[in-house]
Amino acid sequence: MAIRELGEMTWEEVRDLDRARTVAILPTGAIEAHGPHLPLNADVVIAGAMARAGGEALASGGLLAVILPPLAYSAASFAAGFPGTLSVGGDTVTSVLVDLAQELTRQGFRALAVANAHLDPAHLSSIDEAKRIAREEGLIPIVGPDITRKPWALRLTEEFRSGACHAGRYETSILLAERADLVREPIRTSLPPFPVSISQAIRAGATTFEEAGGTRAYFGWPADASAEEGRSTVEELGKILAESVLAELESGSAA
Repeated sequence: MAIRELGEMTWEEVRDLDRARTVAILPTGAIEAHGPHLPLNADVVIAGAMARAGGEALASGGLLAVILPPLAYSAASFAAGFPGTLSVGGDTVTSVLVDLAQELTRQGFRALAVANAHLDPAHLSSIDEAKRIAREEGLIPIVGPDITRKPWALRLTEEFRSGACHAGRYETSILLAERADLVREPIRTSLPPFPVSISQAIRAGATTFEEAGGTRAYFGWPADASAEEGRSTVEELGKILAESVLAELESGSAA
């Protein structure tokens, strides 16, 4: 099998892996408010889907993949005012990623890929810092495409590119494709559009969803979501992850 769940394997099965050709994929999300219609772990569900799709795409490129148990806690200060949101410091995330890279390096894995679905600026910065430290310490590469930036963002949906994409059509569609049982359908279909770009609000100085006007913790068009769009988005996210990993490994080989 080209893709396996590390947590479901035995130590002898891991021992027998061709670890020099194996990329460890870490789904990374947060426990935070995602509107009145999606669960707090929506990012974790999306990250898991991205990880699986990325593993499949890596297999077509001649690599193996193991999916690590997800990292479900991160900096989530924008949603901190909503019950259930559990925010931890960005430095905690950086430390976890670096520690994992150290362990995976010791065990001879090829790379640590971060399948990230949580777009809080502090969280993205924590991943970037972990990448930097891994390079400085000579560890296996930590690879995590920032899908909010070019060229990756341009390959995602119109709503995503607009910035009005927290618990809107983009994320809700993926939940409908992956875990429709977690979507509160009567609420979702009744929600009015809220076409406010959270990214623009952040640039204007907003530090919370409430300051951006998102008093119900969603931005975008959740009522317009569809499982079909969700499936195509997951496929694209997987390609983005795999392409990032392959590009990093090719760059490292060239160096």
